[in-house]
This record gives sequence, C-alpha cells and structure tokens, in this order.
Amino acid sequence: MKDTLQPGARAELQFTVPKTKTVPALYPEAAEFQEMPAVFATGFHVGLMEWAALRVLAPHMDEGEGSLGIHINVSHSAATLPGQTITVSAECTGVEGRRITFKVKAHDGVEPIGEGTHQRMVVPWARFKARLNGKAAAAGLAGLE
Repeated sequence: MKDTLQPGARAELQFTVPKTKTVPALYPEAAEFQEMPAVFATGFHVGLMEWAALRVLAPHMDEGEGSLGIHINVSHSAATLPGQTITVSAECTGVEGRRITFKVKAHDGVEPIGEGTHQRMVVPWARFKARLNGKAAAAGLAGLE
C-alpha cells in the first residue's frame, strides 16, 4: 500500500435500490426471508458500506494488492424502498500498518439509514490466494486459479 493514505480521506457513492437487493432476494431459498417486506436488506447495506470504503482505498493500493473486510459494526436504523437512492460515505479514521479503519454513514434521501465503523486489511492477493488454495486442498475442494 502506498503511504499516501491518511485519516480524513473520504469517498461517497450513490446507489439506487433495485428489487434484487431487498430482503426476499438476500436468500431466496429461505422461506423466512420470503415472508418479509421487500425493503433494502441489511446484508446488502453492509456490502454498500464496504464498497464506499473500497473507493477510499483504491487510489492508495499497489499493484497486486487488495483488501478484505475484517470487522464491521454498523446500525441499519431505517427501511429503504426499491427505487430510493442511498448515499453512502466512508472516511478513513485510522491507518495502522495494513489495518485501515473507516467511519461509514448511509442516507436514503429521506432519513439516515445507518452508520458505524468498518475495518479492512490490505493484503497481497497472491499470498491470500495461496492460503485459500491450501484451505481448499485440506477441505478436498478445487482451489482458486
């Protein structure tokens, strides 16, 4: 990772919620989810916050590196309907070696829908894939290419 990433670095993204990102779409095989209202799912809410953090990191990554979400502590405090546009912001609040901490917030144009903290670990993809291939071999599965 380049040494250019500093606390205060920010990114924002907007995302219009489609029906495919609602609770029933999260796990279509789960009857319990099928009975719930078609509102933006918490699982996708978390992913959207991770996406904003990835945008903060992107200009500071070296070739062959990526990042993995390692911790998230966020609220999902209001329902958002398909067709509403969510604005998510991520701000770097700490850089401790390869561990990066972010403050994340989301708003659906009507009200705040969540906020919290998120951490990512910067990793060399080759080393990560090698580790996963070892795990795959131990589990009797095909590895990554």
